[in-house]
Amino acid sequence: MSTLGTADRQALLRARAEEFAKIILVNLRREFPNHISHLMSGPGDLPNRPKDVYPAFYGCLDWHSCVEMHWAVVRLLRAAPDQVPAAEIRTVLDEHLTADNIAVETRSFTEFSKHARPYAWAWEHMLQHELSTWDDPDAQRWAANLTPLTETITDAFLAWLPKATYPDRQGAHFNSAFGLSRALPHARALGDRGEPGLLTAISDAAHRWFDNDVDYQARWEPGGADFLSPALCEAELMSNLFSPTEFAHWFDRFLPDLANSGLFTPAIVSDDSDGQIAHLHGLNLSRAWCLLRLAAALPPTDVRPAGMHAAASAHALPELDLTSGTDYMVEHWLAAYAVLLLT
Repeated sequence: MSTLGTADRQALLRARAEEFAKIILVNLRREFPNHISHLMSGPGDLPNRPKDVYPAFYGCLDWHSCVEMHWAVVRLLRAAPDQVPAAEIRTVLDEHLTADNIAVETRSFTEFSKHARPYAWAWEHMLQHELSTWDDPDAQRWAANLTPLTETITDAFLAWLPKATYPDRQGAHFNSAFGLSRALPHARALGDRGEPGLLTAISDAAHRWFDNDVDYQARWEPGGADFLSPALCEAELMSNLFSPTEFAHWFDRFLPDLANSGLFTPAIVSDDSDGQIAHLHGLNLSRAWCLLRLAAALPPTDVRPAGMHAAASAHALPELDLTSGTDYMVEHWLAAYAVLLLT
């Protein structure tokens, strides 16, 4: 049985990259149905169609799903170029990530929509990081076009984090730990360029919120609409901010009985057509991703990683068959979590 080690994940990616890419491309160009979040300030104050407000990120039912699926298709193009329809991916990215489109997206973000904070913000920063760190002429052009939106979202992070007295520990878009973790790579890249503000704000908030957490009640998970594990996302974030020794001590206090916490038991999904229940597919994949990340962060002598790898496999392997051919409530986003896990 696969333990989702590096070689296993690489083999799974090669086998499934084309399938993932095809369903992502369909959804990136699918404008309707669309769940658009818009604060009306008067009668008739509503856009005629999503493309009027989000000419780049109009697909995939909602803005945050569209951004994360753009990241996923870029990641596939970069990680498995021979297994995906590369020319079609580049065509779609050329259509969407233009300077003019991103100018409209930036105005929309600034004027009336903050989207799902910090989830959507973090995925945009992941997209920027993926593009800007890739030595590819198209990627560098797309990254440059995306920069005004990225800078606007960085400013939003910097305005929000010092005021956020408490974290959000839910298992969906407002989860603080997952958003901060996924924004970290771009924050560190900014720090390397002499702009440490975002990295400092993320680190300060995370330590303020989570350093003293002990005996987390993971047995209360999952909630009925979770696609993230609050316990595992918090631990994954802190594994990036503590030294290995510090993290091991913190993790021992935070989840002292991980194997019996309930986090090794995959969630049951009873209805793919119910958008909230369908979130549980993502929970299984994101739990697997967190477990692998945490296993890698523990000392070589630790006995827990073997059980964590087995649990990750039990969570993830059935879900990889469900990114397409299910229901739109699953298909418009789940492939992003499969790509996150396998790459």
